[in-house]
Amino acid sequence: MSATKASPKKPPMKSPRGDLAPERIAAILARLDEAYPNAVCALNHKTPWELLVATILSAQTTDVRVNMVTPELFNRFPTPAAMAKAPISELEHIIRTTGFFRNKAKSIKGAAQAIVERFNGEVPRTLDELITVPGAARKTANVVLGVSYGIAEGVVVDTHVFRIAHRLGLAKGDTPPKVEEELMKVIPQKKWIDFSHQVIHHGRQVCIARKPKCNICNLEQLCHSKDKTWHS
Repeated sequence: MSATKASPKKPPMKSPRGDLAPERIAAILARLDEAYPNAVCALNHKTPWELLVATILSAQTTDVRVNMVTPELFNRFPTPAAMAKAPISELEHIIRTTGFFRNKAKSIKGAAQAIVERFNGEVPRTLDELITVPGAARKTANVVLGVSYGIAEGVVVDTHVFRIAHRLGLAKGDTPPKVEEELMKVIPQKKWIDFSHQVIHHGRQVCIARKPKCNICNLEQLCHSKDKTWHS
């Protein structure tokens, strides 16, 4: 009798949801927790007001640069009431190195006036109210609500989150709002705040834009990006 032929091995079954399979999402979140257990906002601040201003100033520049100008800014104008009365020229001078300083000066002064006149000097705790403040678009509001108040209204999508969400196949949208909408559907709400902080740190340290350091990335085995620089 001839030997029975061994049956060919079947390829591992793929989840019908592919990259968005719950078990894959859970694995990504677990590895982010492992790599960045204490990730926090990189903008130095002591109050929700200081964080709001710092986040407005962070547009089109680095957190490092913002942290260089805010000590003098908050020393000179420590409260919304003080900044609301600040001469625009002084604000422009202090924040000049952050870029787009004229528009940013108008935004932070306008934010101060709004906080004083409409919110009794307190940074509001709801998304609907915060996005009415000059300079506080949805991303800025998400940062303030998440960091200062622990309120997860959305996912902060900066350039790092936008890039890495695409590389990991978590989103396909071509704008930050579209990517945020997709992430909110697949990332558990209780992880929205931590996820953003962790991915931002990952984007700065490992998954950089031009040449990601895939050889030291603990997400490498879960990543199928076409621009990977190393495969295990």
